[in-house]
Amino acid sequence: MKLALVIDDSRVVRKVARRILEDLDFEVAEAGDGAEGLAWCRTEMPDAVLLDWNMPVMDGLEFLQRLRQEPGGDAPRVVFCSVENDLDRVRSALDAGADEYIMKPFDGDIVASKLTLAGVL
Repeated sequence: MKLALVIDDSRVVRKVARRILEDLDFEVAEAGDGAEGLAWCRTEMPDAVLLDWNMPVMDGLEFLQRLRQEPGGDAPRVVFCSVENDLDRVRSALDAGADEYIMKPFDGDIVASKLTLAGVL
């Protein structure tokens, strides 16, 4: 079974994402910020990461940059899930190594589509 890590400071968003991912046959782990997510990745590298941008402690962009420097950190498919819709912000996420970008709010069809495009499904 593939492992997905949901990193978002909102418990509600994590819960919604967990349901969607479990319906897509993922085992799901959760983190409330980028630092917690990075610690998780150092223990077990996920197949996919759904990543929020704006979080306390370590934001999504910093998490992504640091993940890509970790041993095996190039493997997870990272999908940003954010309210950030400025084209320059989206481009900076993709330039930093994100595989796809989803605008909040999202649903199961959008997540499945983006994970398919990222090569996880």
